[in-house]
Amino acid sequence: MSGKPFVLQPTERKPALNVVGTKITVLATEADIPHQQITAQYGEEGAGPPPHSHDWDESFYVIKGEVAFICAGETIRCVAGTFVHIPAGTVHGFRYGPEGGEMLEITGKGSKAVNIFTALDREIPPGPPNVEKIVQVASDYGVTFHL
Repeated sequence: MSGKPFVLQPTERKPALNVVGTKITVLATEADIPHQQITAQYGEEGAGPPPHSHDWDESFYVIKGEVAFICAGETIRCVAGTFVHIPAGTVHGFRYGPEGGEMLEITGKGSKAVNIFTALDREIPPGPPNVEKIVQVASDYGVTFHL
């Protein structure tokens, strides 16, 4: 058995990170669950990352609203109840649909997602995004944008 059971009550969560227009609440890191990171994400219509890739698996479960996923060149409209799995190395991105959306994200072994989200929250102020700075910060953690 790896790891130990834990419970994270809503009152124990840290404030959501603001990651270029998406609110991200960290629910679990690799310190909590070996080889996984879990976040809850909420975005307004149109928010979301452009096509990018990284060397860890990533899965999403749409909780509320609609999210358009771009995966390996195909765009798929995903409504609440949809599960999406992105294998490591796959070019992907997404945009929240009308009235925004909410998702649960689970990343696999070697994920640097929480580190990237934390760095972007710290280094990219609200407002019009500095794309060059976002690309630089993300690349520091192994993310490549395909713009």
